Amino acid sequence: MFTASNHRTGVILMTYGSATTWENVPAYFESIYKGKASAETIADFVERYRVVGGSPLVRITNEQAALLEQNLGESFVVRAGMRHSAPSIDSAIAECRAAGATQLVGIILSPQFSSFIMEGYRTSFTASAQMQGFAEGSYAIAKPWHTEKNFVILLVQRIKKSLSELRAIYDVEIPIVFTTHSLPQRVVEKDPQYLTQISATFEAVRSQLDPALRTYEGYQSAGHTPEEWLKPDLTHILTEVAREKSPAVLIVPIQFLADHLEILYDLDVAGREQCAERGIAYHRIELPNTDPLFIESLAATTRACLGSLSSKKAPLF
Repeated sequence: MFTASNHRTGVILMTYGSATTWENVPAYFESIYKGKASAETIADFVERYRVVGGSPLVRITNEQAALLEQNLGESFVVRAGMRHSAPSIDSAIAECRAAGATQLVGIILSPQFSSFIMEGYRTSFTASAQMQGFAEGSYAIAKPWHTEKNFVILLVQRIKKSLSELRAIYDVEIPIVFTTHSLPQRVVEKDPQYLTQISATFEAVRSQLDPALRTYEGYQSAGHTPEEWLKPDLTHILTEVAREKSPAVLIVPIQFLADHLEILYDLDVAGREQCAERGIAYHRIELPNTDPLFIESLAATTRACLGSLSSKKAPLF
C-alpha cells in the first residue's frame, strides 16, 4: 500500500536484452525465436560471445537506470527492462509499482524508432502496466528522441575528440562513417519513420562539424536472409574509403547507446578485420554508456514524456 505522500513516477529504460555470456545464448535465442533458430546460428553466436568475452549491455543499462534515478530525484524510481532477458519489462514495472509509482514513463533505448518496428515494446509495456494496476492515461512511452539536445551534443563532442586524436596520429583528416542497425527493405517501406529519424540525427550532428569533413552514412549487421536489406552496407563504404586512399576511418554509431555484441563483435572484431583487409586503420567513438550528458538526455526525455502525460496527450508512441 502507498499513500499520497509517497506517490512516485516510474521510469522504465527498455532495450532488447542480451545473453551476458556464451552459456546464456541458447536461452536468449529461445526467447527471441521460439525454437526456430538453427543450431548453426546458435553456434555462430556462441562463438561471437566467446570472442568478445560476453555482453555488458544488461549491466550498463542497469547503471544507466541508477544514474537516471539520481538525476531525477526521490520522486522517481527508475528500472531497466529487457524484452528478451532479465530483468524483464514485467519485473521492472512491478518494482516501480511496489516502490510507490502511480504513473509510468517508458523510454525505448533507441533514439530513432517507429511504431511498426518497436511494436513489441508497446505491447509488453502496456500489458505489464495494466497488469500492475496503472490506470489508463497514467502511463506512456516517450516519443522518438533522436535530436534531443544533450544526445546530439555528446555525439559531436565524441567525434571532435576522436578526430583531434587521429589528426595527431595521421596528420590528415580522417573520414567518418555513421552507422546504424540495418533492417530489411520491406520493413522500412511499410514505415519510413526510422530512416527519416536517422537522417535527422545525422543532420543535427553533421551541422556542428566542419563542413569540409568527408562523411558517409551506412548500415551494419544485416541479417543472413535472402531478402533485400538497407544499403549501403558498412563493407561497401569501407571499400570506397580504401579507394580514396585514406589511412584510417572513424566509425560513429548514432543509434547504439551502450556497448553490446553488435558493437563489440560486428564492429570491433569483424569491422576491424574488414578495415585491415582494405589497408585501413579502424577507429570508433566511445558509446554514450553512462556519460553524464547522456543521463541528462534521458532525464530530458523523461520530463518531456511526463509533460505530455500530465496534459492527457500521451499516445503510446
